[in-house]
Amino acid sequence: MRVVVADDSVLLREGLVLVLAEAGHEVLAAVGDGPGFVEAMATLRPDVGVVDVRMPPSHTDEGLRAAAEVRRARPDVPVLVLSQYVEVAYAEDLLEAGGAGTGYLLKDRVADVEDFLGALGTVAAGGTVLDPEVVRRLMVRRRDPLQRLTERELEVLALMAQGRSNAAVAQALTVTPGAVEKHTQRIFAKLELHPDDDAAHRRVQAVLRYLRARSTD
Repeated sequence: MRVVVADDSVLLREGLVLVLAEAGHEVLAAVGDGPGFVEAMATLRPDVGVVDVRMPPSHTDEGLRAAAEVRRARPDVPVLVLSQYVEVAYAEDLLEAGGAGTGYLLKDRVADVEDFLGALGTVAAGGTVLDPEVVRRLMVRRRDPLQRLTERELEVLALMAQGRSNAAVAQALTVTPGAVEKHTQRIFAKLELHPDDDAAHRRVQAVLRYLRARSTD
């Protein structure tokens, strides 16, 4: 396989290059940031890309956003995403983006060279590979819709449960009312509240789900 690797850790990046080379694969480029990954994938057109989720400058989701940019340009290009921790929301974003050849593995799996190379081969062939721990967390989230919400969305929902208006929520969180409206719309979507219902009804249903979940904690 012809591979492009992106990871800001020089040690891991060079380790991946060595592992891939020893397995007979050709590493076309090894870069340390998202823009470098996007450029290498576009110009070198490898069989598969391997990218870390967290890279400079903010070390949050640069790798995931870079992978999404690559997939927008070439939906058929296989990408294997590596993460130090279980980032279930990132895994869901990656899967929802669609496209052929998708993988999400914890970096610990790279230590098992045979498993890593097998996963990479599956992704390169157009298959989907998910770390077992990610699968477990995804199943938990499917059972409890509140698990799909971000910390900020939970804060918004908690304040909604106190009977506060969007303006009052915005004041409490020191954000704009527009930002609160965007959060509430995402909350409704993640809780699968019917978009044809009026906003007041969906707000009540969201609060009820929140209160029921908290009453069982």
